[in-house]
Amino acid sequence: MKQPDPAVRVARFTKVERIAHWVNAVLFTITMATGAMFYFGFGQSLLSDRALVRAVHVYSGLGILVAFAVAVGPRWGRSLRRDLSRINRWSSDDVRWFRSRGRDDTVRLGKFNPGQKLNAVFVGAAAIVLGFTGSIMYWNQAFGTDTRTGADFVHQWFGWLIWITVFGHIVLAFRDFESFRGMTRGTVSTAWAAQHRPRWYAEEHSSTTEDAELADA
Repeated sequence: MKQPDPAVRVARFTKVERIAHWVNAVLFTITMATGAMFYFGFGQSLLSDRALVRAVHVYSGLGILVAFAVAVGPRWGRSLRRDLSRINRWSSDDVRWFRSRGRDDTVRLGKFNPGQKLNAVFVGAAAIVLGFTGSIMYWNQAFGTDTRTGADFVHQWFGWLIWITVFGHIVLAFRDFESFRGMTRGTVSTAWAAQHRPRWYAEEHSSTTEDAELADA
């Protein structure tokens, strides 16, 4: 395979995937900010309606699940569903990368590295747990004291883990501008793809070449 032209770009994320990502980013920001207000007392003196803020927190959290369900819809969610299947599969190169903590430069990674896969799985699972426990705490009349106490305990711990995960995700995103650009503009340079995601680049290059050959036929 010839050396990729750095000026040429390859599509990485569709518009639906990018919209879904940023909608969820906004909703996560709202839930984290409003949750911090109640947990630390930060900004509570500025709140004129605590019940409204609590409602915003709960419905924003549930909105994360709704937004994801809409994004994986039957027609427009095909690319997102394909990426989810990628996240659920680990290759031998993924295992080698993980064991080396990302230091093995000989591995041929697919579209996502193992760290991104684990991050996506955890955030998705945490969103479900937080939505479930938050609903118990908000609509608490139907639940006993032990259930509400347990839900509050789990909710707080998962909330802390989400803060750590999101902070790490932001730091790593800004350390790799080209990868970040893939989620803002939808494309990355072929040079970046060939260096950091060679298996995925080979797949995309192969499909592009096949399409071009069919068009010329």
